[in-house]
Amino acid sequence: MGIFKRLKRITKAELNGVLDGLENPIAMLNEYSREMEQEIDKGQQALARQIFTEKKQAALILNTTELIDKRTRQAKLAIEKGDEAMAKLAVQEKLTHEKQLKLYEAQYETLKEQTQTLTEKLNGLKDTYHELLQKKVLLASRANVAQSMQEIQKATVSFQTDTIARGVARAEEQILLMEAKVQAGNVSYEPAFQNLVDDEELLVEIEKLKAEKVTL
Repeated sequence: MGIFKRLKRITKAELNGVLDGLENPIAMLNEYSREMEQEIDKGQQALARQIFTEKKQAALILNTTELIDKRTRQAKLAIEKGDEAMAKLAVQEKLTHEKQLKLYEAQYETLKEQTQTLTEKLNGLKDTYHELLQKKVLLASRANVAQSMQEIQKATVSFQTDTIARGVARAEEQILLMEAKVQAGNVSYEPAFQNLVDDEELLVEIEKLKAEKVTL
């Protein structure tokens, strides 16, 4: 592809992309579709002209065949009447038209082959165009998904997830500290020696001290 044609395609894609409101990849696909539509339209016009020419050739063959039949009848009639000059003229024209008919028929066969070839190429172009449309739908879907993922990634970066994660961790620490304080407040105080001495030991010790006091 020439550089000028490439620049033209890129420029058209960008301009049409603005109109379509789509990103460049989709704009390029749309541009390819437009180009193929134009080629299909040109192909259909060419095929129409080809079919018209083929029909004209068929009409020419039919007209020449009728002239041959007419000159044949005229030659026979002239012979029956003994008009040799008229008979020669009719036969001469008959032979001339027969030679023309062979040429016209050969041309007609060539035209039919050309029409068939053009029809096949046009059908192939249409098949390619429909495949492109199907791919364009799929690629457009993939492009939308990729664009959405890019937006999510941008949003993730803008949210500063690392900072948020650290803040959540600090909040969790504060909550754990609050829960610990509540739990500590619910614990009742009990002296360490509360249950180390029973009543009997206490009475024995008091009696012992009384005895020691009396002695003194």
